[in-house]
Parts: sequence; structure tokens; C-alpha cells
Amino acid sequence: METVSPQKKDQTPPPPEHIAIIMDGNGRWAQAKGLPRTIGHQRGAESVKKTVKASIALGISYLTLFGFSSENWKRPASEIKDLMGLLRFYLQKEIKELNREGIRFQIIGDRARLEEDIVALIEDAESLTAGNTRLTLTIALSYGGRAEITAATRKIAEEVAAGTLAVGDIDETTIAQRLYTAGMPDPDLLIRTSGEERISNFMLWQLAYSELVFTDVFWPEFSGEHLENAVMEFHSRNRRYGATGG
Repeated sequence: METVSPQKKDQTPPPPEHIAIIMDGNGRWAQAKGLPRTIGHQRGAESVKKTVKASIALGISYLTLFGFSSENWKRPASEIKDLMGLLRFYLQKEIKELNREGIRFQIIGDRARLEEDIVALIEDAESLTAGNTRLTLTIALSYGGRAEITAATRKIAEEVAAGTLAVGDIDETTIAQRLYTAGMPDPDLLIRTSGEERISNFMLWQLAYSELVFTDVFWPEFSGEHLENAVMEFHSRNRRYGATGG
């Protein structure tokens, strides 16, 4: 009888360590159903919860979600007010559950434009969950990739001017360590919902070698099954990082 090695028993490839998602289509989903855009955002928040649960089941270590871009501040004031109200609600209601589940929560982006009470809720949530290791859930809020790189460049320039960093020591690691995502691995996989096929100023530095998967599904309808399908697509790719491969 043939002896089956452990490797042969389980041919399931390891999951991607870090998945990033551009959650797109809340408003269009609501419009298609004759509902207010606010309902679309509420349903989108429920999809976040489903995706977090599915990520844990799949063994994902980092999940980063694009929640609100720096360009989204141009939206109508009423919609921004509704979005911020929804953010307050979930920061108050869901963080304790995330902590019980062993999930680390953090926000990346420019907090200067957020109201003080929201910043305080974010800081409390980050402090409460800082020691958790089951999954790192990152929400990109008031975030823009170009602004992030600009801020990192400014920090480097200030350090050079202060004499604490030599020009000759600047390399890719120098920049990466000064981004919002310092200490996190780059995403292995980027998913964008709603049929759009662009990255829209999201994690411009970090997505250099990420696999991109686009789906026509609007974010409020995104499920664990859709996440699994995207991971299957990821596993079908031949990731060569610029080298030749089979």
C-alpha cells in the first residue's frame, strides 16, 4: 500500500496573507432597488461583517478595506453625514465583539478631517484591540495613496534636514516604514467589487505586485462565497515577481 506523505494528503495551498478590498457599489445597489443610498451603506456594513468572518475561516491574517477615500469628501454633505453617523454606530457597537473574536482593528488615512469624537472612538478601538493576533482588520478612511506617499516623502525630507537620515541610506524600506501600513505585509490580493476595474488611488505603493481580481457583484451583495472564489482565482495565478516562471 502506498504511503501518503503529509504534503500529498493536503494539497490545499496556503491562503493569501493579506487581502485588500475596494468596497464599491453601495449607492448603485441601492439606486437599482429604488432605495436611499444610506440603505446601501448600511447593507455594505453588513457585508463587512460577513467578509471578516469568511476571512477568519480562510486563515487570512490581514484584511484591509477601502472605506472612504480622500476624494469622497466631495460627496454631498448629507451623504457624508450619514456615512459618519454609520461609522460612529459601528465603532460603538461592534468593537467589543471584534475584540472578543481576537481581531485587531485599526484605521489608516488622514484623521485631521474627521470630527474629534470619531477620532477618539478610533483611538479607543485601536487601543482595546492592539494585542489581538487572529486577524488584523484595517479600514482605509479619509485615505488617498498619493497623499500617503507624499506624507512619507515629507517625513524623509524632514529627517534628512535634521541630520538623522543620510540621503545615501534612503531605499524602498525607508519609504515603506513611513507609510500608514508600516509593519504590515503588502497585499497579496486586491479585490474590487461593482464591475469597476481600477485601483482609484488605493495603496499605490503596496499594490505593486498584488494580484487583482474584479467582480461585477455590488459590495452589499458580496459574500463569503465571493471571497472564496477570489482566493481560488488568486491561487490560479503564476506569481513571478518579474522573474521567469513555468
